[in-house]
Amino acid sequence: MKTNPGRFYEDFRLGEVILHAAPRTLSGGERALYHALYPSRTAIYSSDAFARACGLPQSPLDDLIAFHTVLGKSVPDISLNAVANLGYAEGRWLLPVYPGDTISAQSTVIGLKENTSGTSGVVWLRTQGFNQRGEVVLSYVRWVMVRARVQGGADPVVPVLADAVGADHLVVPSGLDFSRYDFALAGAPYRWGDYAIGERIDHIDGITVEEAEPMLATRLWQNTAKVHFDATARPDGKRLIYGGHVISLARGLSFNGLANAQMIVALNGGAHANPCFAGDTVRAWSEVLDKAETAAPGVGAVRLRLVAVKDGAPAFALKGEDGKYLPQVLLDLDYWALMPV
Repeated sequence: MKTNPGRFYEDFRLGEVILHAAPRTLSGGERALYHALYPSRTAIYSSDAFARACGLPQSPLDDLIAFHTVLGKSVPDISLNAVANLGYAEGRWLLPVYPGDTISAQSTVIGLKENTSGTSGVVWLRTQGFNQRGEVVLSYVRWVMVRARVQGGADPVVPVLADAVGADHLVVPSGLDFSRYDFALAGAPYRWGDYAIGERIDHIDGITVEEAEPMLATRLWQNTAKVHFDATARPDGKRLIYGGHVISLARGLSFNGLANAQMIVALNGGAHANPCFAGDTVRAWSEVLDKAETAAPGVGAVRLRLVAVKDGAPAFALKGEDGKYLPQVLLDLDYWALMPV
């Protein structure tokens, strides 16, 4: 058989290194489509002139373009038969990705645990994205629930993961300098010192998810997971919206209140709390979890919790008394971003 049915849970081996096909050269086309699909207005990713004034050689591609591209490379080998993508940890953006860079990816299996039903299991992987020079541009851990064909898998191995990326492990892009930052061009006057730990921000705006946009986006990232395209892949007959689509929608919505959170440099943790389907209206709120100084001139780091909810206005609530996410919560994402001090 020459076709690829995708891996099932029992096909994964602890310690296995999986090289993902095929490398992809990114261009301004991906940026244009990204900005058409999501409400992204971050200045450093929109303007070469703004990026150069901040010490970079040109405007890099959006941090989440790199994330989607690397994750999409991994799908045919990891999550083609996924039930759900469950979470993320230990993510770090190590180098900016610029138009013309060619991105490839590989993953290492670091954990396996069969579910009690025997019909699926959870696979933990550390995935790395590389540029054309073999430099790691992005590294993260994700865990995904994958269907099983047979029961009785290997003994469970659940990796111990850091609760967060330490501020001293954040990588600030070489040359980045916010000492001459133009707040008017960036779109908001608020700087690092204006945000307090514990502060919560309602990003106000909402976006109703239509059927076509997430399918276009998922194809753009070459994500071939069946649940995003094939209505027969789920018992309820619905196409599940790619979780990364919700991440980018929420990140774009967060511009209203966090316009100067310019570059994501770490992903501490994340959970797709409930499924998103066409017709849902996505809104978002953020909470300031921590702040840190960096050695780069004029650059501070802020740790943010980004929460996406569906339909109703955000209530700054996450979980019920039972400890489970409330049904309206779609995304709970914990990340570090760089901001002018």
